[in-house]
Amino acid sequence: MKKRFGYIFMFVGLLAWVLAGCSSPAAVQSTPSAPKTELIVSAAASLQDSLNTLKDQYEKQHPDIKLTFNYASSGTLQKQIEQGAPADVFISAGMKQMKALTDASLVEKDSVLLQNKLVVVVPQDKANSTYNKSITLNDLTNPSFLKLAVGEPTTVPAGQYSKESLTKAGLWDKLEPKMVFAKDVRQVLNYVETGNADAGLVYLTDAKSSDKTVVALEVPEELHAPILYPEGIVKATKHSKEAGEFVDFLRTDEAMSVFSKDGFSAPTEKK
Repeated sequence: MKKRFGYIFMFVGLLAWVLAGCSSPAAVQSTPSAPKTELIVSAAASLQDSLNTLKDQYEKQHPDIKLTFNYASSGTLQKQIEQGAPADVFISAGMKQMKALTDASLVEKDSVLLQNKLVVVVPQDKANSTYNKSITLNDLTNPSFLKLAVGEPTTVPAGQYSKESLTKAGLWDKLEPKMVFAKDVRQVLNYVETGNADAGLVYLTDAKSSDKTVVALEVPEELHAPILYPEGIVKATKHSKEAGEFVDFLRTDEAMSVFSKDGFSAPTEKK
């Protein structure tokens, strides 16, 4: 009997040892990973294609970071930050909006990141049959252009550059009755793509993203201020180190090659 109990105790001990050894790796595997740091980047709508591409690249290189983009017109983003909306980085399509935030001490460490061009786009099908793809600004007054899509000048930088250019060309008052105003530059492009406008003023980068429109004219740069894209770190951020590292990444050759492919260029004029 004693011998039998000895076997039982030995078996129970061996079983406990095996179970302990098997459970240890499982316990290690079930340890939850550290939560990712979320960076909220408020960026002009015209940056959407480039930043979405860079998001995948950056998150692969920084698995502890989650990038969340908030795209809208620069004026809308400015108001959101002024009203306390969460944001870590702000990238504007206009200097005016960035200056307003830096003057209010809401954004710091701002500098110019990119430069863009203003162009006139027309629907691809009409360009092939009617416009022969090439026009002048003065041609926009012709009856064949019934509707002209433009960003809202008070909130959309592309609209501000458009108004400045057409005013200097002496065409704003003539064209204003046929204008359709949009909430951001991507909506301007959409109006032209869908045939709700016969032409639109957008950035070169937006035009390059569309296979339904054709660039009919590059607006002469002497008609408007340089189209500069400043970036800055929002002072209210709780992740200033991570925000700074992301901004530094945007200036790398890797990131600039993506921006260049989409039609942006490095700034030729400093702030």
